[in-house]
Amino acid sequence: MLSKEKVKLGIAPIAWTNDDMPELGAENTFEQCISEMALAGFEGSEVGNKYPKDPNILKKALELRNIKIASAWFSAFLTTRPLEETVNAFIKHRDFLYEMGAKVIVVSEQGHSIQGKMDMPIFDAKPIFTDEEWEALSKGLNYLGKLALEKGMKVVYHHHMGTGIQTEEEIDRLMEMTDPEAVYLLFDTGHLTFSGEDPEKVLRKYINRIKHVHLKDVRKDVLEKVKKEKLSFLKAVKEGVFTVPGDGMIDFEPIFKILDENNYEGWLIVEAEQDPAKANPFEYALKARKFIKEKTGL
Repeated sequence: MLSKEKVKLGIAPIAWTNDDMPELGAENTFEQCISEMALAGFEGSEVGNKYPKDPNILKKALELRNIKIASAWFSAFLTTRPLEETVNAFIKHRDFLYEMGAKVIVVSEQGHSIQGKMDMPIFDAKPIFTDEEWEALSKGLNYLGKLALEKGMKVVYHHHMGTGIQTEEEIDRLMEMTDPEAVYLLFDTGHLTFSGEDPEKVLRKYINRIKHVHLKDVRKDVLEKVKKEKLSFLKAVKEGVFTVPGDGMIDFEPIFKILDENNYEGWLIVEAEQDPAKANPFEYALKARKFIKEKTGL
């Protein structure tokens, strides 16, 4: 059983409104989203594109529902643009999250990324970094990590489908090339499974560097269709490749056990982007909450 003192449970707004495809859930308001999160029994959220940008307005809306901000996605372009550009944007992002009381900053390298391209096959067109790009990425992340530490925060790197850091081998190289005191790892069950990796193996290997967890499940039949029909990441999401924990092919029991045995401290965030017209966000939030309570006691 996971410790309620150490582990907090949140859910991402991407189930209500998709940041990459705003037409999915366009009708769902910010207020509806956070109210349903609270109703479903979650205590935290990541930041979505409909969330107010003014910390005071956002804090008030969240406090009314007893919801806290766990983190927010940050797109880095360390492999394709001048370092200064990413750094300036990161500092603004860091300061906003600090204001909101978050302890971790989710960073994903978007140089050459195809995750947002509707017609690029997710497996065939995956970007591969050059040695020079790896150098730029690792040095840049170390710098962002130190900027986060200035505020007592941590950078957690999000391995992601359609990017240069997707596979276990790429995660290994990134972890090896970055400073363990400055760059940590976000562990995402769905992206590892989608990529064909073993999430349990990656979790065991990097448990001491994992400071943030995204919980999502994968529908096996949709994954097979994505491979067969060479679909893009966005089309895969629309088809329903992701779902909430307990509703797909992933065995979560060993994952929860590893987190428990190693005294994981931080957020578990349910982040299962689907088309809200096909998968009612509130219904799936309740489904996820019930499953996690049964398996972890949280």
